[in-house]
Amino acid sequence: MARADYAGTPEGSNMSSCGTQAGVAAFVVGEDFAGMRSQALGLVARAGWNGTFHPICPSKLARVMLRGPHWLGKPFLRGSDGAELEENPAFAQSSVVVSVGGKGGEVGAGLRGSHRPVVQIQNPRKNLSRFDLVIACRHDDIAGPNVLLGRTALHGLTPEALEQARAKWQPQFAELPRPLIAALVGGSNGRFHFGEAEAHRLGQVLVETLKAEGGSLVVTPSRRTSPAAMKVLKTIVEGAGGHVWNGEGENPYEGLIACADNLIVTIDSVSMISEAVAGCAPVTIYPLPGRSRRITDFIEELELAGRVHVLEETETRLPAPWLALPLDDTPYIIRELHKRLGF
Repeated sequence: MARADYAGTPEGSNMSSCGTQAGVAAFVVGEDFAGMRSQALGLVARAGWNGTFHPICPSKLARVMLRGPHWLGKPFLRGSDGAELEENPAFAQSSVVVSVGGKGGEVGAGLRGSHRPVVQIQNPRKNLSRFDLVIACRHDDIAGPNVLLGRTALHGLTPEALEQARAKWQPQFAELPRPLIAALVGGSNGRFHFGEAEAHRLGQVLVETLKAEGGSLVVTPSRRTSPAAMKVLKTIVEGAGGHVWNGEGENPYEGLIACADNLIVTIDSVSMISEAVAGCAPVTIYPLPGRSRRITDFIEELELAGRVHVLEETETRLPAPWLALPLDDTPYIIRELHKRLGF
């Protein structure tokens, strides 16, 4: 779950393909993080394409070689398993390459051909002209004739997907008193830290909200939530009668986005926040120690749209729920994608 290790696809899922439109096959490359899978496969599914995800993990040497002429980088166009990507039958059958992230962009640019355009997701941090389209968030601060920008990250949580999640999970939540207070929890990454102290405060905020509003409390962590932080959360939340997903069975992540009355999300993941605001629940952002100019700009734009509230240091509980409308720029991106590519 990413976000960038947290995603709408439940953790533990082996989903590697999506989409239904015959004739347009997408060859997807990127590091095997849930957030990257979520963005790339979300784009493919919502474009109506068939897509397969191929994990890559290029070495530093490979990334250097891939920045040169195609003949120089060709030997380094390999998946995480070492197999040559251009020899993959799925590549031969593909109509478009979708690359995601910086390392994915290195490989995606190397796979570009005159009859096979490359769509890059996220700022590739390299010459944008090496891609047919670059899809990024506004906070990435890039521009160009082949660049499409949205406020939120790409994902697959369409209104129809959320309605399906609601129909599936609502009966399972039916025995829980309302309002349903929910938390989507990430973890430490290169920008933010989520340890025992942060877990303790989050747990206290959730419990105080439960006391004030009544109802019920459900928390779902991610793969990046450390065992120590998880233990603290479980102790506090379950001690107050709440529930913490223990990793067994199906992750209620999408169900919580679809069904919660009040939602809090840790700040570490753009993908997770983008999926959360696609639902109807008001979203509070739980800040963490650390810094990211890009994520700060992202959050500020969502605040200006009235879609999120950032929990302040002096606040001991979530704000009372407010009227929130779904925010998702992916449909606009898809329309422009079809127009630009012609399929």
